Amino acid sequence: MTEPDDVTETRTAYDIVAEDYAALLRDDLAGSAYDRAMLDLFAERVAGSGGGLVGDLGCGPGRIAGYLAERWMDVVGVDLSPGMVEVARRDHPGLRFEVGSMSALPFRDGELAGALAWYSIIHTPDERQDALFVEFARVTRPGGALLLAFQAGEDVVHLTHAYGHDIDLRTRRQNPERVKRRLADAGFGPAAEFITQPVPPQKSPQAYVLAIRQT
Repeated sequence: MTEPDDVTETRTAYDIVAEDYAALLRDDLAGSAYDRAMLDLFAERVAGSGGGLVGDLGCGPGRIAGYLAERWMDVVGVDLSPGMVEVARRDHPGLRFEVGSMSALPFRDGELAGALAWYSIIHTPDERQDALFVEFARVTRPGGALLLAFQAGEDVVHLTHAYGHDIDLRTRRQNPERVKRRLADAGFGPAAEFITQPVPPQKSPQAYVLAIRQT
């Protein structure tokens, strides 16, 4: 079966930029209190429900997985890009990272105590997002937490140059209300949401949605 063009586009772009992307964002969390607050809330929610394996879905170079591991979380990262996974394994040698697709995750039904997709749903076209959230629900156990972070909006941004490289990549800003409806349809209940206004160089509001897998 031939994979969709956008999947090939995304993998190729992130393979190209992997090293420079990782270098640019390596210390980004230190300057983002909002990001840290939502990640800490997610970690507390997972721990409070008994703990267990957490999936970083679309993990990139592993910086979020590394942050969660520092908070004593058992975390595994999955990313479409072999280049990103190579960097993640190098920079976080004590953690597990796998090459894989968010649309067909390498986990058993209900295996995860929690999952997060940190700016990684933004590359999935609108018509495939319902199925994406159903897959997130499949691998998350009842009572498990799911944290999403994404740029809020409605437009598609076509990137032709980023992180010092010429690329061909589309990112899709998300409507938070639509995201929450899709999560509900997939079997998640709302827990918290947070939207921040853009701070340069950001060009759009940033949204965080925390949801709980229903029984």
